[in-house]
Amino acid sequence: MVGFNTQPYGMQSMLKEGHKHLSGLDEAVLKNIDACNQLSTITRTSLGPNGMNKMVINHLDKLFITNDAATIVNELEVQHPAAKILVLAGKAQQEEIGDGANLTISFAGELLHGAEELIRMGLHPSEIISGYTKAIAKTIEVLDTLVEEGSDNMDVRNKEQVISRMKAAVASKQFGQEDTICSLVADACIQVCPKNPVNFNVDNIRVAKLLGGGLRNSTVVRGMVLKSDAVGSIKRMENAKVAVFAGGVDTSATETKGTVLIHSAEQLENYSKTEEAKVEELIKAVVDSGAKVIVSGGAVGEMALHFCERYKLMVLKISSKFELRRFCRTTGAVAMLKLSQPNPDDLGYVDSISVEEIGGARVTIVRNEEGGNSVATVVLRGSTDSILDDIERAVDDGVNTYKAMCRDSRIVPGAAATEIELAKRVKEFSYKETG
Repeated sequence: MVGFNTQPYGMQSMLKEGHKHLSGLDEAVLKNIDACNQLSTITRTSLGPNGMNKMVINHLDKLFITNDAATIVNELEVQHPAAKILVLAGKAQQEEIGDGANLTISFAGELLHGAEELIRMGLHPSEIISGYTKAIAKTIEVLDTLVEEGSDNMDVRNKEQVISRMKAAVASKQFGQEDTICSLVADACIQVCPKNPVNFNVDNIRVAKLLGGGLRNSTVVRGMVLKSDAVGSIKRMENAKVAVFAGGVDTSATETKGTVLIHSAEQLENYSKTEEAKVEELIKAVVDSGAKVIVSGGAVGEMALHFCERYKLMVLKISSKFELRRFCRTTGAVAMLKLSQPNPDDLGYVDSISVEEIGGARVTIVRNEEGGNSVATVVLRGSTDSILDDIERAVDDGVNTYKAMCRDSRIVPGAAATEIELAKRVKEFSYKETG
């Protein structure tokens, strides 16, 4: 028996071992369409205010109960390459507009489902694509004629108008609670809306989720809500200047290594006294600059805290650098790298900083009612974490709708009336087209 070692040829010689090569209608095109259909079938039942919630458990065993398609497809970890493209389309919609990911995926699934029948009839995919391209052009043309008259000149600071337009987006996530949520979101958005509404930044609306109570207990705070307690014993300050130190409030170690030789106990005592005196000098320099509150981005040393208490300084610790940046934005402060005397220009200002207890959790509320306040926080209350997460997604949709309003306030009739009219017009258009 002689074994022949045959050399691979064709496609096999080009690709590495263990590859799969699928081609043709049945193997490649229809299988891809089927995978995308499966994905759109999962999300389709969650569409609209009466959509069903899905229970998704991700690879970290974290439970999500939501009807938000963007969250569902994110946590599903889709492996199929064609279905992955659909997931990316949903993500792009979520990032650009902030809502409508479900419609994107469901609608794409329907288009592919329609294409599947045409392919089985014998049409070539390129012909189907050119037909869809014509339909898109016609749809956009018709859509401009369906815009409601007078909707393009809207006052984005009028709460009534904002709520009426935001309701539909929020109701699709939290049906029955849209009135409460819209009122909160509208208040927060109008507070931070800049002089030119086009520059509205979604990041300026923060959400603080606190367990306990119900949605009716939720409030809007002009300023920030930090989920941490003040470090020292001083828990409240009014009309205070704020100094922000990104590197922490502590005795700083020198860059170069050095050895100190101590001969007697007296020298040791003097050494520790000079360290103490240095820290006191630094804290006193901060007090002399007029600051009443110190915010630290790192650790707060015991000795530094002792002198802060002595000089009646309130100390906060914010370990997240993103949160620290937002704090600087709220107060108008400039974060300094190490503990030193701040310039008057580097200091921020707050109307009040206080530590309050909400539902068993101690939070620090930073209020800035007057002036160019650029951050507002929606404090959400709810009985479980998953409810709070879902309400946060509804708030997120509301804020994104406000951003869309600021850019272009035109509206079309809702409740699928626009979609039905578009379908009718495109169908009429199709009868006139040849091919």
